This record gives sequence, structure tokens and C-alpha cells, in this order.
Amino acid sequence: MTTESTNTDATAAEPAMAGPVADQVTETDVTETAGLAKRVHELTARIEELREQYYQQNASPVPDADYDAMVAELEEIEQAHPELAKEDSPTQHVGGAVDTTTFDAVEHLVRMYSLDNVFSIDELRTWFSRERHAVPEGTRWLTELKIDGLAVNLLYRDGHLVRAATRGDGTTGEDITPNVRTLEDVPQQLATEHPPQEVEIRGEVFFPIERFAELNAGLVESGQKPFANPRNAAAGSLRQKDSRVTARRPLRMLVHGIAAWTPADDSHPEPAAQSEVYETLRDWGLPISEYYRVCESAAEVEEFIEYYGENRHSVSHEIDGVVIKVDDIAAQEQLGYTSRAPRWAIAYKYPPEEVTTRLLDIQVQVGRTGRVTPFAVMEPVLVAGSTVERATLHNGYEVERKGVLIGDLVVIRKAGDVIPEVLGPVVDQRDGSERAFVMPTECPACGATLYEQKAGDKDRRCPNARSCPDQLVNRVIYLASRSALDIEALGEKAAYALTAPGEYDGVRNFDWDTDTGLAQRTGDEMRAPLTSEAFLFDLTPEDLEGLKTWQTVRADGDKRIELVPYFWTRPELYKTKAKKGEVRFPSRLRKNTETLFAELERAKQSPLWRILVALSIRHVGPAAAREIAAAFGSMEAVRSAPVDELAAIEGVGEVIAQSLHEWFDVDWHVEIVDRWLAAGVVMDDAVTGAAAGGASGAASGGAAAGAAGASAEGIEPEVADEVSEAAQAQTLAGLTIVATGSLELFTRDGIAEAIRAAGGTSPGSVSKKTDYLVAGANAGSKLTKAESLGVAVLDEEQFVALLKDGPTASE
Repeated sequence: MTTESTNTDATAAEPAMAGPVADQVTETDVTETAGLAKRVHELTARIEELREQYYQQNASPVPDADYDAMVAELEEIEQAHPELAKEDSPTQHVGGAVDTTTFDAVEHLVRMYSLDNVFSIDELRTWFSRERHAVPEGTRWLTELKIDGLAVNLLYRDGHLVRAATRGDGTTGEDITPNVRTLEDVPQQLATEHPPQEVEIRGEVFFPIERFAELNAGLVESGQKPFANPRNAAAGSLRQKDSRVTARRPLRMLVHGIAAWTPADDSHPEPAAQSEVYETLRDWGLPISEYYRVCESAAEVEEFIEYYGENRHSVSHEIDGVVIKVDDIAAQEQLGYTSRAPRWAIAYKYPPEEVTTRLLDIQVQVGRTGRVTPFAVMEPVLVAGSTVERATLHNGYEVERKGVLIGDLVVIRKAGDVIPEVLGPVVDQRDGSERAFVMPTECPACGATLYEQKAGDKDRRCPNARSCPDQLVNRVIYLASRSALDIEALGEKAAYALTAPGEYDGVRNFDWDTDTGLAQRTGDEMRAPLTSEAFLFDLTPEDLEGLKTWQTVRADGDKRIELVPYFWTRPELYKTKAKKGEVRFPSRLRKNTETLFAELERAKQSPLWRILVALSIRHVGPAAAREIAAAFGSMEAVRSAPVDELAAIEGVGEVIAQSLHEWFDVDWHVEIVDRWLAAGVVMDDAVTGAAAGGASGAASGGAAAGAAGASAEGIEPEVADEVSEAAQAQTLAGLTIVATGSLELFTRDGIAEAIRAAGGTSPGSVSKKTDYLVAGANAGSKLTKAESLGVAVLDEEQFVALLKDGPTASE
């Protein structure tokens, strides 16, 4: 979504809408018009929803191209059918609502307009052709990079900064003056002896890319959530209640226009050209962009666009395209405005960014239910604001379809600016050293022969569910996740320490023969205290004493691998002045270990649905587990229920019912339930007083606690973080979303799990109450019904973007 401040008075002309009017109205015309009216209503609602979230939550959930396509479709319908255009249409205004609960609302002296977009050179040439007929011969064009930041309006009176505001809805913004005063780029007083009596100056606040990386590294190190991109970081930093927080963030501002101008006298008139505006702003001590050029022709503009399309990473800030403006301000005033954008300016949008990097290896990982997934290991490369070095390849068939070889130079992008995706190889860069990936026939963790669950299945699985170390550790991680028992102290490191000591921090792949000297090895044989999740609640602190994990440590400037006690501290020796000369303190439980046992005790009172999820029964995620627990109330009732009775539950069905029934037919599965019961785990909601929708007391975690664990089999690892974060932010709150067809990143239950965790509902059928349908391959009848009802249809990439930031607008 493009928004750009203009630098002249807001003498808005009426929107140019013209369309054919039929001389005769037929039944077909009426039907078509009714359908278009419905589409207008859908587009309007969706665009407004996106805008509200974008401006209020500083998030960008959908790719620019998706948002722009919706606006373009709405404009096309309104131009062809003026009778469907309304005064409050999103094509007639810009921006979003003002958050008056946090900031005071202030009115701009001159409206802050948006910009129209073009997405190809051909579209740009069409715009130039139209402009040339309306401007004097020899008109020049000011061309500049469009900063991907937060639009800000500065108001100076008699040279002094008196107010700074966000764009808001274009007419009214949020007063962020205290925060903007902390920016070193923004002068408190203009550097001129003859300032205007009053002047409004437009610009963008942004995060320099290099400083953004430093900020995120610091946030991660302190255990905080990093920002998704520099634009979100700028918006979040600038809209702080406490200006001291803003002051600690290295924000920058560049100004690009003058709006209102009230001169103090006639001796200092307004600039006559946009390029003169820049000179004036620079003379006043305001920061302007170095990335602009006054072009004499359309050909020069295209050269500018091409150059920065190839050199966009040489710029210190994120860019959102190129803005082209008529340089002459008198010509600007002659051209005027539509109701939302100036006719004298346009924004050219670059296509989605694709970069190349070297494919170093293709490795495989084993999930908690045995699915073996190949993933690409690449030379780290910056894509869409973050560094990427891994990307899923889904399965062996997908690797073959993409045609990539280990050692290839590959093209990658971020699908929806979120998911790293390998598009394919650069074939003409091959030198013969590349080699094909061979999908293993044996489990890399336990050596068991892999199998396909059914004929034609693209996934291979490890059958050794009970003893495969990778499956066990991932099941333990999952049962402790927020979607299950919510045991925060039982994270990835702790799970490895309990199930596979000596195999954490990448040491499994450590080359002891060639990298000797980096490691200090020990002859200690460590017994894994947890050989099955059945024994989880039988653990005692004594079981964990002496347990160590291999970790990368730094000492004396060197990096090496050492065995480090995880659950207990090392014995400590202190020198004293006493006769004995020293005091030895024994090892003791670490604080996180005390927390672990406290959380295990609390987890014994978890509601039944959480326990069902914790068992890692295939297809039984939080959504299905809630329904099953609500229907039966106790584990004993679930255990004895026939398949047809389970299948009759709303949201369960035959597949989940059969999977649940078969799970209880396995002896070591039943042992898990029996040992947990013996250890005091309550599996009856009538006893715990828990409702199926959540737990009581500390075990609840609320709606956000439904987030799927990072190793959920129904949710691919590369979107697990987005699912967890969405659960915390409740990005889908109030939305009804149905999924259909075959998806690459989610199983059927996995996507329902993700939707439910993020606050939405996921029924099994499409209705008028459905907000979105997520359609994968072979979508079938649900897609047909959704289209007939006018339900918005998303592909998987768009769903992940929606999940990430909610129904917000992107700029």
C-alpha cells in the first residue's frame, strides 16, 4: 500500500469516474450489477480492515501486491460502474483511524494524500503519456526512492517545532511530538533568520538497515521478540507512550515535501519547483534524501528505476519503490488531485525481491511423528529485511521438481515476506561439481528403514516411534509447548538434556577427528533419564544430578565444546583466610530446574484437552482435542469410545477418530497414560473443574496458550514461530476461517490448530459467516461454495501473512 505526502494545498478535484451506462436494463444486467455490488462490499470491507490494522498495529500481514490488487480491482469496478462508488469508499481516502486512547488527535493543516501505483514500465509509460498532454513542454520530473518508513508531519511556527503527528486518516493524525523531539535529525528550530510564519513539512521516519540488525540482535539476546522488518520497528518505536524508549532507538528521518506555507512577509516566496523545495529544506537544516534526481525525460526516469532496482542494497534504508513527481509546482497545481491522490505523481513498485545464494547442503530432520523432511542449508543472505540460511524443501519429490543440486547457485525469496522459499537453480552457473540430493532410505537418527505410509505418499517416515531419539525429543518439546501442557522450563535444551545428553548444540555433527582441540571430551557415560515420555512425571531432582550437555563455550578468547552441567550447578571452591584455606560448596539445583519441577506439578491439573494434545496422537491438535474433551470429559471415556461416536463430534471426523482409536491399540502408548495417572496426573475435567475451552488457574494460559509447538507435526518448522507469535497476539481473533485442499506447510488439523490458537474459529464447512477460505491444491467443493458466497479466498502464502500480522493493510 503506497502512501505519500504531497507538498501543495489540498484543492481536491472530484474523482474521475466515468463508465458506460446501458440504454436498456436486462435481467442479465441486474444480475451482473448485483454481483458487482456484492464484490464492492467485500473489497471495501477487506481493504478497510487491512488499513485499520496497518495504521493501528504497525503490521504488514499481506504482500503489497495483494493489497494493491484489491484496490485496483475496486477502482476498476467503480470507474466502470459509477453508481456503485460511494463517498466513503477506500479509493476515496487514505490512511487509517487515529488511536485516541494513546495519543491526542490533531488535524493536519493540509491533508496528507496517498499515491497511485504502477507495477511495470509499460504502466509507467502509459502514465507519462497521459501526463505529457497536461503539462507544458519541457517539464522535468523529480524522481526519488520511496522510503519504507512511517509518514510524519512536522509543524513549525516562526521556525520552532511545535508539533509532530502521524498520518492517521490523512486529515487527522496522532500527536507524537515528544517522541519526534528525541530524533537527532529533526531540528527544534529551523536554521534560517527568515522562517515562514507557519509551515508543514512532510517526511518519513525509518530504521537504517544496519542499525535495525543491531536492534534485533539486542532484543533476541535479552529474550524479547525481534521486529519483523525495519518499517515495523520504526512504527513501533515512534508510537511509544514513553519517549525515553524512542530516544534509545536509532531512528532517522528524511523530509520530502512542504504542504502548508504561510510566509512571514513577501520577501521569501514559496519555492517554484519540487527540486527547489529540497534545496530550501536543506538550507533550513532538515535532512533530505541523497537518492533523488531531476530527470529531463521519461527515459532518464527509467534509467533511475533500473539502477536502483539492481543496487537497492547499496541504500542505507529499506525502499518501497520509486516516486516520480512533476517538478514544476505550478503544473502540479494545474493537474490537481483525485479524492485520494495527486495526479502529478506516481509510485513505481518493484517486483518481489529475489536473491541468489549458494546451496551448501540438503539435510533432513525427523519430526515428532516420524516424518522426514529435507531442508536447504545455504550461505546466509539478506532477503526482505532479514538473514536467511535455511528453507524447507518439504519432501524428496519437491527437491526433484525444483531441480536443485547441492552446490547450485539458487534463487530464493520470502513468500509473503515471511517464508524462505527456494525457487530453483541458476543452471548456467553450474561447473560440474554439483551433486544430486538422495532422499535417505534409513532414519538419520536411529537407522530404521523409512517407509511411505500409503502408495503414492510423498512423505517418508521413520517407523521407530518408541525408540527414535529425534522423535522422542520432539515429542517432549511438543508436550511442553503452549499448545499442550505449557511447561515453559522444558524447552529445547532441557528436552535434549533429558532424552539425549551429549547431542545438543550441534555436537552430533561435530567432527571429533578433525576438530580435536576444540573439545574437551570425557569418559563419563551419561544415562538419559527420560527414555519415554511415560516417565516424565516420575522424574526427581536426583535423577538429573550429574547430567551434562555438550555446549559451545568461550574461554580465553577461544571457542570450544565442553560438557556443562545443565540441571545442577558445578561444585564451587572458594579461597578463604581461615586456617583451612578453602571452602567447597556442593552442587545445587539451578533455578530453572526448580521451576521445571514446579511446572510439572502444576501440569498434573491440566484440562483434558491439553493432555490429549500432549500425547502426540496424529491429527489430534488443540482444535480437535477441545471438541473431544468437551464431548467425553475424561480420558477413560475417550479411551472406550467407539470410532463412529468419536467421528460424529463436530470438527473431528473419520480420520481423526480412527487415528485416536488406533493410538490406544499400542501398548507403549497406553503405558504413557497409565504411568501419568499413577504419578497423579488428573485426566477428568469433572475433577479439575476445567472447561474444554481452557484450563483453570495457572495451567490455562488463555487463548494464546493454544499456540502450536515449534515441532508440531501438522505445522512445518519454518512457520512454527509465526504460529506461536500469532497465538500471543491473537491476530485472528473473531475471524472464521475454513481450510481445504492440500497444503505444504500445514496438515488439515495443523492449520485448524493454528487458526484456533490465534483466536479464530475453524469449522469444517463454508457458510455466510465464513471470513476466509484457505485453499490448497485440489480444493474441491468448498472452494466452489466460497466463491458463490463471495467469501475471500486465500492461498497458503496469504494465510501465513494473515496469521502473522492479522487483517492489516500494507504500505
